[in-house]
Amino acid sequence: MTDIDTSPIPERKRGSGVKMVYDLLRDEILDLVLPPGSPIDEVQLAERFKMSRTPIREALVRLAGEGLIDTLPNRSTMVANINFLNMHTFFDALVLMYRVTTKLAAQYHRADDLKVIRAHQVEFAAAVQAQDALAMIATNAAFHSAIAEAGRNPYFTGLFNRLLDEGRRMLRLYYQSYDDRLPQRFVEEHDDIIAVIARRDVEEADRLARVHAEQIVHQIQKLFAREDRLDLML
Repeated sequence: MTDIDTSPIPERKRGSGVKMVYDLLRDEILDLVLPPGSPIDEVQLAERFKMSRTPIREALVRLAGEGLIDTLPNRSTMVANINFLNMHTFFDALVLMYRVTTKLAAQYHRADDLKVIRAHQVEFAAAVQAQDALAMIATNAAFHSAIAEAGRNPYFTGLFNRLLDEGRRMLRLYYQSYDDRLPQRFVEEHDDIIAVIARRDVEEADRLARVHAEQIVHQIQKLFAREDRLDLML
């Protein structure tokens, strides 16, 4: 994996320290530069970012709220492990939410929703072209979240966003399995999903969402079945 970036931290505007620390650590965790189980030391971070420990702690609180770091009973902090033991239940919920939100979007979307969905798809396609894995993760989540919003059920939207958040590091491993060269067919699958939503084809929206979600699940399951991934398991 890539070494942690030790280049000088750029000068920051007043009050921007928390966001800078949060953004950099979040990217390193999601990109697996900081692997699951890695210790997080506030003193070392304060030295690295050349700032007091207060903004460091605030950034860590935000990361903990997203489930990316854990504070242990002895008050030490570490990068959260990926819970592979309950992976099957996560995948069951994920596939269901892909299907439900896409069906509802086909049923209830408005013209403005399609504009937002298509804009996120343009960004996702650009990230795939650039082989930028972190951008792929972010734009893919934004694309599917926008579809969920178009379905107009905030409960489903909230649950789906939570699942997308929890699955970000697994998605990073998923992209790694393709050496970050995601096949163009996955971009085309997004385009197909947009098309069926636009024509309000609820049954086809359900089918395409299921196929799209299940191929992601199968690829990740195949990846984690390999012995060289056992070191990431709990």
